[in-house]
Amino acid sequence: MDISLSQIRGIGPARVKAFEAAGIRTVRELTMFLPREYRDLSSPVPLATLKPGEAAAVRVRVAGEVSERRAKRLLITKLYVTDDTDTVQVVWYNQPWLKKQMPAGRELLLYGKAEFRQGYLSLISPTIEQDQGLIPVYRSIPGIPPKALRQSVEAALKLCEGQWPDELPEALRRRYGLCERNFAMRNAHFPDSPEALEAARRRIAFEELLLYQIALRLFRSSGRSGVKIAFDDGAAEAFWGRLPFEPTAAQRRVLSEVAADLRSERAMARMVQGDVGSGKTVIAFAAMALSHAGGWQSALMAPTEVLARQHYEAARRLLEPMGMKAGLLVGSLTPKQHRLAHEAIAAGEWDAVIGTHALITEGVEYRRLGLVVTDEQHRFGVRQRTLLSEKGDAPNVLVMSATPIPRTLSLILYGDLDISIVDELPPGRTPVSTRIVPEAKREAMYGFLRQEVKKGRQVYFVCPLVEESEAVEALPAEAVYEDLRTNRLSELRIELVHGRMKSADKDAALERFRAGEADVLVSTTVIEVGVNVPNATVMVIENAERFGLAQLHQLRGRVGRGAHASWCFLMAEPNSRLKFLASTTDGFKIAQKDMELRGPGELFGTRQSGTLSGGIGSLAGDAELLKLTHDEARSLMARPDAPDAQAVIALARQRFAERLKDVAIN
Repeated sequence: MDISLSQIRGIGPARVKAFEAAGIRTVRELTMFLPREYRDLSSPVPLATLKPGEAAAVRVRVAGEVSERRAKRLLITKLYVTDDTDTVQVVWYNQPWLKKQMPAGRELLLYGKAEFRQGYLSLISPTIEQDQGLIPVYRSIPGIPPKALRQSVEAALKLCEGQWPDELPEALRRRYGLCERNFAMRNAHFPDSPEALEAARRRIAFEELLLYQIALRLFRSSGRSGVKIAFDDGAAEAFWGRLPFEPTAAQRRVLSEVAADLRSERAMARMVQGDVGSGKTVIAFAAMALSHAGGWQSALMAPTEVLARQHYEAARRLLEPMGMKAGLLVGSLTPKQHRLAHEAIAAGEWDAVIGTHALITEGVEYRRLGLVVTDEQHRFGVRQRTLLSEKGDAPNVLVMSATPIPRTLSLILYGDLDISIVDELPPGRTPVSTRIVPEAKREAMYGFLRQEVKKGRQVYFVCPLVEESEAVEALPAEAVYEDLRTNRLSELRIELVHGRMKSADKDAALERFRAGEADVLVSTTVIEVGVNVPNATVMVIENAERFGLAQLHQLRGRVGRGAHASWCFLMAEPNSRLKFLASTTDGFKIAQKDMELRGPGELFGTRQSGTLSGGIGSLAGDAELLKLTHDEARSLMARPDAPDAQAVIALARQRFAERLKDVAIN
């Protein structure tokens, strides 16, 4: 199974490169690239029963001629389809071949979501289906069309048919009613029935979660000694006393936990969780000040250059008056600036080094690294923060996350970390009012936006996609940008930002918005972290039904950062999930609800690459499965000499070999 992808018919050199860029190099790895969802094409519904915001399959006929219209870079194709119950409009973007393929009377099986557009119900970018039953939908890979991806996975499965060894002990499989591994792999991709799919998902999720938790326990039990930092008893209180504001009780409590870790013989490995705006960054700076008081350097790694620069500016304001020298190391520095930065770090001239992934590149040597901080930890894989910690002699590690996670889930997924929670917001944060806006009220919302801009405020528009996708039914950012710029809000200054832009262009657009040179910023979720614009008072989220509650809450946190009343508009038809979000601003309640509704794996999506392997992020099951695997891992580790425990522990070591390479075998 560990053979090259080039052995699969239809995968040429270009597609091999595209797969490798996505981290898929062998046939085995391709079979472990699991679907993120499934389309149910088994029971098409009548057009008259379509409901806004709900995905469905419909069997229809083309009614009349196809029309096309251009709007800048967008080609908009429209036609009407009918069945015995109703007639609706269908809209596609940038698919010029459709016009010739849609003669009147052609029968189609379409799958997509209906939305209200200009007062009418329309199907927006539905897929044209050939198959029936449950069809897998995979995370998109640039350079590989969805249909070709599906065919490649199917071919890989045929090559591996019957070859998956069942490495879990039989007694354990029987105890939990787990299906056979080959059955699980086949039905996880191309299920014979909904029941077979559920059994397959449960088997794969159980195995991956169990092995992951055992690996974390092995890693944790290694208990490596680390840098012990000595500082005066009053150092923490002295830091708070120098601030221009009063810290919250939660900030004081968490810093005391961090301070105790820094002074201990064992290397700190702590996560600080807190809602948007709870003041986690100040705690990180306080830890860096304590490190400096003990004679050690600190490094803070952020996921984007914009966020790194913001931290650097804040560090200069806060730490330099305390006698600390802060420095910035990011990819966009000139060669000379890079050289000077490396020299300053190696010589110990910079007490606090702040940057991006540039901090872990080859050639960066630290004088006396005692503390490593990673911000927005969910954006980094385990290996990335490990690489930074390896730059010193077992420095203390502090990770921060603004994505609230239920405590029980944190203890399972981040079993190698102690958890501190900042569960109190500083006074002065402006509450954000959240409203669900159906399509019928879109024009009224645009009127409200114009009034806000007249007051001197700014607006975010967030879309789930960069451009039109065959696999996803949602408004793309490019289409929204063109529509606002040329039509709806043409009198305003509008910028576009998305992840496929060059970093320099993206940062420049974000900086123009931050500087007040643009009224509206249209983007994908790249602005979820790292943008602090106190003057922005409105967040509009297109296709809000496509986002998880935790992510919607994170996006909502981009506004309400100044003294002005702020708003978050969820563009979607009302449902119980979105109504819950509108009813509370408590991030931990929202995270708990998100886990109940979507399963813990979906809470993180693909961000946990480097922790759970092989696409398990979309298969982590439910809270009950997490508890079962947690309890089983604890039971196995309590009797490590038992044959079944030895087998599972050996399998965990094999599966997570890179993570556990330096952990002594007990």
